[in-house]
Amino acid sequence: MFGTWFYHKRVRTAVAVFGSLFNNIYVLRKNSSGATVSQVKVPLAYAPRRDFIARLNEMNGSEDAERRVAMKLPRMSFEIVSLVYDATRQLPKLNNFSQNIPNSITQRRKMYSSAPYTLIFQLSVYTKSQDDGLQVVEQILPYFTPQYTVSVKPFSDIPSLTEDMPITIQAVTLEDNFDGAIGDRRTIVYTLDFEVKLNLHGPLNETKIIRDVKENLYLQGAGLLDSDVFLEALQILPDPVSVNADSDYGFVTNFLDSAQ
Repeated sequence: MFGTWFYHKRVRTAVAVFGSLFNNIYVLRKNSSGATVSQVKVPLAYAPRRDFIARLNEMNGSEDAERRVAMKLPRMSFEIVSLVYDATRQLPKLNNFSQNIPNSITQRRKMYSSAPYTLIFQLSVYTKSQDDGLQVVEQILPYFTPQYTVSVKPFSDIPSLTEDMPITIQAVTLEDNFDGAIGDRRTIVYTLDFEVKLNLHGPLNETKIIRDVKENLYLQGAGLLDSDVFLEALQILPDPVSVNADSDYGFVTNFLDSAQ
């Protein structure tokens, strides 16, 4: 109904960029003398939080659970919670971006203003000790004050075009509801909520370049019965005619005797 097919992968790119911010976090464990005895890179996955919680709860439940390989902690997961239109960032809808088409002097690519949306992410940190959780959280929070901005290229075939994608932290919550026996598995969950400012673009259409302008000039009401009297016609052309829009050029004005 709306036109031709297009897909700019903007949400997919936002997911990849958001995940890449947290894919190099480590937890160090030290002995009583302060020497590091192990260093663990915290795994990161895109998955619903409830799936991880259910899997962790199963570890305490039955003999079948004991036969399964336990999920190692610490680890992290993130997911999209919602996508909301942001009217405060909407630009005039007739604003447009245009770009030359290689080897073409008659057509350009054109795209109108993007639609601003706010993408809500939720990052969950699962640990079995409070110290592990604090290590992970402390490696994240200092970068968000409360915003961290990433520059991205929304179109792979337009490398010169870049956009800022602000990522703002909204809240940090802690969940530690352990009330089982001493031997039971304990899980501490930190939940970090983020807002990501995102622009969704429409299709890149090919439009013609105006290279020939003609204007008829009349003297209003000077003829019989207050009719308009034709004076002359103007034709404006680029000089040289075959010039590209990004090159240096001038204009030539031709005066014509008849209406065009």
